[in-house]
Amino acid sequence: MMDVPVPLPTPSPTARRKRVTESVRAWLYILPAGLLMLVITMFPQLYQMWMAFTDYRLANLRFNIFNSETWEKFAPPIVWFDNFVKVLTSDLAIENYDFVRLLKFNVTWTMANVFFHVILGVVIALALNNKVLFGRKFYRAVFVLPWAIPGLIIAFTWRNMFDRRFGAINQIISRINTAFGTAFPTDNRWLDATEPPGGGGPGIVLSLVVILPLLIMVLNSLYKARMPFLLKLLPVPIIAWVVAEMFKMIVISPMAFWAVLIANIWLGWPFMTVIATGALQSIPEELYEAARMDGATGWQQLVNITLPLLRPAMLPAIMVGTIWTFNNFNVIFFITQGGPFGRTELLVTQAYKLVFTQRLYGVAAAFSIVVFFVLLIITLLQNRVTRATEAYYE
Repeated sequence: MMDVPVPLPTPSPTARRKRVTESVRAWLYILPAGLLMLVITMFPQLYQMWMAFTDYRLANLRFNIFNSETWEKFAPPIVWFDNFVKVLTSDLAIENYDFVRLLKFNVTWTMANVFFHVILGVVIALALNNKVLFGRKFYRAVFVLPWAIPGLIIAFTWRNMFDRRFGAINQIISRINTAFGTAFPTDNRWLDATEPPGGGGPGIVLSLVVILPLLIMVLNSLYKARMPFLLKLLPVPIIAWVVAEMFKMIVISPMAFWAVLIANIWLGWPFMTVIATGALQSIPEELYEAARMDGATGWQQLVNITLPLLRPAMLPAIMVGTIWTFNNFNVIFFITQGGPFGRTELLVTQAYKLVFTQRLYGVAAAFSIVVFFVLLIITLLQNRVTRATEAYYE
């Protein structure tokens, strides 16, 4: 017997008018917020995109897009993609400007910081999650302070601590030498020395500690990816080049790199600890009880229960931390100001100097757009490698 399709009832005119009224009312509710976002967000972004194609300088500040009388006298000349070419080819008459070096240092800085943020954050969260630890709530409150204190205060505090003559770091090293009979250097020029510390030895160790786990993670992701084997081999030369450049960048980094690295590690790990603590407290205790009944050791519980269930919470936090660290202005600018000789300059601090020091507004707008796409590519690659937006339970 065949089923006879039943036609849907036609909405009455009253129902149609009611539906239209509700739709219009909903749009009216979001209209003020939409207009506000258009004014404070979309218009400046569109204006910046227009500036990027012009030779906008100090003399053009009196130009007003809404005042036609200023167009002929103060309007900046259109240069199309000339600003982008100058930014990418380092063809700017600016001291110590090298876009490729800036990009390599920015990526290296970001990866090194996020690596230590995650490791320290998870380890400390695991320690604070131990029920036998006395005063866990107090420690959690104290450990979150570096993240809660304004970055400007932290940056100036660390800058004073790294002072060559009166800084706390050199004085602590001197006290250690006195107490234990060691001979560590106590006249360290943390912020202005151009040579790498220890002849590059610490840089080699840091490179191995940071780069090898990241390399293993990327290669493992490629191995498990659902794509032909030849396509898996295509990124390998690029990965090898990136690893080599990161290794070289860390080894030759001056003392100032280590100073800002220490300061930013101290600043960033509490955020990861907060995220990891919340994820740990959401893991059902029954899973650990069942594992103990099956004879699982503490290490097996960590590897097979704790870390896999931390992953859904930590991956988005890592992506957010990557963006924050990539654009971390305060630590670099207020501790080293990009020195010595631009060796610790970030893309975001260079963009600031293009605006407030060089007054090259058109170039700065183009530079910011380039930085946006660089960060977008890094985020997409990171998302692909970690599969952060995919469901964890397969």
